[in-house]
Amino acid sequence: METYLVGGAVRDELLGRPVIDRDYVVVGSSPQEMEALGFRRVGADFPVFLHPETHCEYALARTERKTAPGYRGFVVHADPDVTLDEDLRRRDLTINAMARGADGTLVDPYGGLADLRGGILRHVSPAFAEDPVRILRVARFAARFGFTVASETMALMRAMVGAGEVAALVPERVFTELDRALAEPHPWLFVEVLRACGALAAQFPEIDRLFGVPQPPAYHPEGDTGVHVLLALRQAAVLGLSARARFAVLLHDLGKGLTPREEWPSHKGHEARGVPLVEALCARLKAPVEYRALARAVAAHHLLAHDALRLKAATVLRLVEAVDGFRRPERFEEFLGACEADARGRAGLEDTDYPQARWLRTVRDAAAGVSGREWAAQGLAGEQIQERVRAARTRLIAALKVAR
Repeated sequence: METYLVGGAVRDELLGRPVIDRDYVVVGSSPQEMEALGFRRVGADFPVFLHPETHCEYALARTERKTAPGYRGFVVHADPDVTLDEDLRRRDLTINAMARGADGTLVDPYGGLADLRGGILRHVSPAFAEDPVRILRVARFAARFGFTVASETMALMRAMVGAGEVAALVPERVFTELDRALAEPHPWLFVEVLRACGALAAQFPEIDRLFGVPQPPAYHPEGDTGVHVLLALRQAAVLGLSARARFAVLLHDLGKGLTPREEWPSHKGHEARGVPLVEALCARLKAPVEYRALARAVAAHHLLAHDALRLKAATVLRLVEAVDGFRRPERFEEFLGACEADARGRAGLEDTDYPQARWLRTVRDAAAGVSGREWAAQGLAGEQIQERVRAARTRLIAALKVAR
């Protein structure tokens, strides 16, 4: 019985990154022996055990054989005769197919260390093609590390997409991988990798169709709408926005994909056209309610935010109310961040100041101090109070605008 640290823990250790989870492979053992040693079995489909003291996962060395389409149709074979190399061979990428023995020896049968140093994401074996989730994982690892995908791996991913493998992905898993990728340092690379292999068109057609759609060069020197979205996503990372706000940035211009070609490069009304697309995509992916609400708000109102310094007081108030800024200040703050990322996500304008966010934040904070208690004490109620609160807030915003 031999135990090896495997997978992400070895990879991150070699990169000098913090190791969060430590997973181990056990070679030459059996379920009966593991349980006799006090390990608790937790794997239903294959033999995985928790250490009695550290609670780290220990899995028996195993091989897998695909028996059905998608990523659930596998038969697992775990046996004391399965070698460490055989276990590592079933893993997705070479950088994840390394192990470290109890004596500290690095086991690297598939060149993972060289790929780690070269910044390359390369599949271990043709078995990669048996699991379509691996396409999403490769894109996510690109977003995490900023690595490039090996040409042979990209070719294999294209073949998987062409064979319809990505159609077997369940929406919840797609959203989980997207959400994790958006939180990484290079979230735009997730989109670029999926587009390069054809998976973006298969899973996110609303986003894929933005590429090749021109925009007015006076406002968008980068021209292409898809390129703008990627630049905005890059700025969202620079600004340190949450994954939820980055999701909204990714979807904010979906309406431009429906602009009639004869109207190009203008996109009047793209905000209204984009909202139903945002709603449909969020429903399809089963995105959380807060993700949907923020993405819808950014798609519908980002141009109003850009024009905030020129808007009438009543319109500014309606904007704050539309984003639910008084009841949900955290959503309003994420809305402002997403709009700033959009404004700065343009070629040559990445360092542009965005005073609109400061102005709208000032307005919201000041107007939030207007209370209905005074009118309630006078015996008013319901809509009467609401009307007076809105009128008072409008006057306050107008006064702030004059003072500015």
